Amino acid sequence: TGSLIRMSGRPLISFSGVDACLSSLKTCKTYINTGMDVTTNVALDLVENHSDQEEIKTMNEVMLEYAVMNRELSHYVQAVEDTVKQIKHDKPEIVPDLRHLVMERFRNLESKNCNADLQRNEKVVLFKEQIKHMKAQIGIQPDAEEESTLEQVDEDLAVTQSQRKFICPITQEEMKKPVRNKVCGHSYEEEAILEHIRRRQQHKKKVTCPQVGCSNRKVRKADLVFDEVLKRTIDIWSKQTQSTQ
Repeated sequence: TGSLIRMSGRPLISFSGVDACLSSLKTCKTYINTGMDVTTNVALDLVENHSDQEEIKTMNEVMLEYAVMNRELSHYVQAVEDTVKQIKHDKPEIVPDLRHLVMERFRNLESKNCNADLQRNEKVVLFKEQIKHMKAQIGIQPDAEEESTLEQVDEDLAVTQSQRKFICPITQEEMKKPVRNKVCGHSYEEEAILEHIRRRQQHKKKVTCPQVGCSNRKVRKADLVFDEVLKRTIDIWSKQTQSTQ
């Protein structure tokens, strides 16, 4: 299976433990998202009740802290996945120090961090946008500092909306090998959608499209095609993003 690898002259080594840990880490992302949703609702209540501006700023800081956790978690998951993939490909004679290799990749990813990453986090952008609309609805005029911030929010929102189509609806991460469903037109990470199909079929359930709101209830492997245009778009976007950091 994909969780086993045979080193030269060595018995099979199982990565099932790593797979289980990765699954748990990805579940943590849902907890972070829930925390960000709760924080947004609290902030909206504060605005509606004309609370002190400092309290609302505190909620913004909490959102950024969640964004940091989300970024670190994403980088760690990516580091583990890339390391395991490399080991399976290289099949070294001596079993490498997995922890060391993972941490090396993780630190490399973290070294490229910048504050702009946090400000462009989808939920952070939407948080600011919702606060902006709530203030407008109840007649609170933004001060000069907020006006400048709101202009940036509009720019970040446009960026976020563009990035959203690069995110797999299953993994909630940027797609590396996107495939498009010829029936409904939605795209997914190839490995993720194939696993989705396998699991649904294994439990004798209808294989529905994982894109929220999609009515396609018969997703088939035969209907999936490599989305070359989207792949190129993602690659170009990634290069442009890296060049601005």
